[in-house]
Amino acid sequence: MDKKYQALFEPFMINNLEIKNKFFMTSMTIPVINEHGAYTNDAVEYYVTRAKGGIGLIITGANWVADNIEKHENHIFPSPTTDPDVYKNAAIEMTDRIHAFGCKIFVQLTADFSHSVVPHWIDETDSATLAAIKNQRDQSKSCRELKADEVEQIVAGFVEAAKIVQACGFDGIEVHEGKLFDDVTMMRINQRTDKYGGDLRGRLHFATEIVQAIKKSCGQDFPVILRFSIKSYIKALFHSALPEEDFKELGRDIGEALEAAKILEEAGYDGFDVDAGICDSGYWTHPPMYFEKGLYLPLTEQLKKVVRVPVLAAGRMDDPDIAAEALADGKLDAVGLGRPVLADPDYPNKLKNGDIKDIRPCLGCHDGCIERKLMGGRGSCSVNPECNRELIVNIESAKERKKIVVVGGGPAGLEAARVSAIRGYQVTLFETADRLGGNLKFGGIPVFKEDVRALITWYEIQLNELKVDVKLGTMATKAKIDALKPDIIYTAEGSKSIELKLPGIDGENVTNAIDVLTGKTYVGPKCIVIGGGLVGCEVALHLAKHRHKIIIVEASADILKSGVPMAPPNEGMLRDLLAFYKVDIVTNAQLTEVTPTGAVITADGQDRSITAHHIIVAVGSKSSSLLYSELKNDYSQIYILGDSQNVRNIRGAIWDAFEVARTI
Repeated sequence: MDKKYQALFEPFMINNLEIKNKFFMTSMTIPVINEHGAYTNDAVEYYVTRAKGGIGLIITGANWVADNIEKHENHIFPSPTTDPDVYKNAAIEMTDRIHAFGCKIFVQLTADFSHSVVPHWIDETDSATLAAIKNQRDQSKSCRELKADEVEQIVAGFVEAAKIVQACGFDGIEVHEGKLFDDVTMMRINQRTDKYGGDLRGRLHFATEIVQAIKKSCGQDFPVILRFSIKSYIKALFHSALPEEDFKELGRDIGEALEAAKILEEAGYDGFDVDAGICDSGYWTHPPMYFEKGLYLPLTEQLKKVVRVPVLAAGRMDDPDIAAEALADGKLDAVGLGRPVLADPDYPNKLKNGDIKDIRPCLGCHDGCIERKLMGGRGSCSVNPECNRELIVNIESAKERKKIVVVGGGPAGLEAARVSAIRGYQVTLFETADRLGGNLKFGGIPVFKEDVRALITWYEIQLNELKVDVKLGTMATKAKIDALKPDIIYTAEGSKSIELKLPGIDGENVTNAIDVLTGKTYVGPKCIVIGGGLVGCEVALHLAKHRHKIIIVEASADILKSGVPMAPPNEGMLRDLLAFYKVDIVTNAQLTEVTPTGAVITADGQDRSITAHHIIVAVGSKSSSLLYSELKNDYSQIYILGDSQNVRNIRGAIWDAFEVARTI
């Protein structure tokens, strides 16, 4: 182990419980639950896999208490109180197996869905909060204020759930803050006159009642920590503020949070799992790739100065150098890994064993862990198809050694080559360019896409360790492939940019997104980006950050609506960044002509001339599969993968390649 990371693997204490190292897995609503609100075998395997990977503490996804306050579907979150006998049966199996690896596990308990659910999972006609406010998703509706006896019923629900999880062998509890706490602790929202309102201590009474009641029932030594947002980052109702913005905080600010933390520690909380943002500032609680690494550290540093109990924090903490430095500087006591251990459950063990180069990076895309679940699938990971599917998919050694040819070094080709080599096949990969990555090489150029660049490097290292014969700068041809006499061929030729045919489109002032990103074309101070999909918007942001004046022209009614949907945190933050950097957006408009001084667009039936130094075309891509068409009748086992089959995103390419290569 590198000595600079040694402190990350020393134990720390929460109450009287020793955690073997300073890495913890944050709460995520990933596992599959059955109709009884109990963990399934899939969920057990998901958590055990992370324990096996070396994490010191696991904090489960939210477990629901107080079932009869807010109507909801039973299968969305586990619930100790829905059917305790069924819940215990699975939970005891899980804790026994996790403890075998020296890992501890806390259950996160919540009485509030608003951070995590799909709207149709709850009955919003009877949504209740501690303060009467507008409905988060539909401002034409209001949430009713909970009665005092209902709040007491929720507290009793926490206690009942706590006793059950303690009996199941869980090592502690994390109380989930959620919108219930957000509402009741903020003076601008909480106008109650009973014991749950008034001054700060009154507004914190709900939180203090919960911990004191749990401690009374489960014992003072049973650890109870709080998921705690230090700053709300709300600049307007339901509108987040960006890190770069100067704004007036309308939610909880740092000063009040520090005072609240003192009261909560005094009440009995044994630690704080820190984040930022609330339901109204969603991308702060689920930080996308557009945030810098370690984004919560300026907040945890201040909290550490006023509390004595441990401060735990995630928030893009997957850079071990940042983690080690933050620990050494006293900015936190434990480092949270959420999505990073979805991407690579063996992250802690690999770091400890000096195999940092083999850690598969998280992209911060939220496409597998959030968007897939919103679509109705099970949460997983874009770059790790085995995540939360450990009992469904796996890579098994092949019964006989075969020759594999992979055409294309983009994500689909890389994954097909990696999986085939793991299975024991002899793999040759052809890539026309002088470096692997395909279109990822270009998408990873903006500063906020560093993890995409890291993923390419990871694949390069894996293929080298697996002894894949990578032929860079070599165009695959039928003759070259025939000479190798392969048993199986995977073609992943990728996609090519769609070309427009319009007056002036061949002018010197017209370029494409790839040439701009690679620096092949140095564009002027004012540019028009044709196409408001993800590529167009990220190119626009990249240039705007470099002080270019950018106008996006999009044919449809809104940007970011073409192709695979983005996860809400990522889309929300990207939209806000475009606005912050003053990128103009013209929708329902089409490019009709390029002129020497700019472009003519048609919007709302009228022509409009716009002056610009360059026109950047980013209207999408189309599949390329010429070699597949040439080979498909000559080989019985030939498979088309990635963008060659269907232009999608990274997850689509990697998952298809993984599924085919692991089974053929």
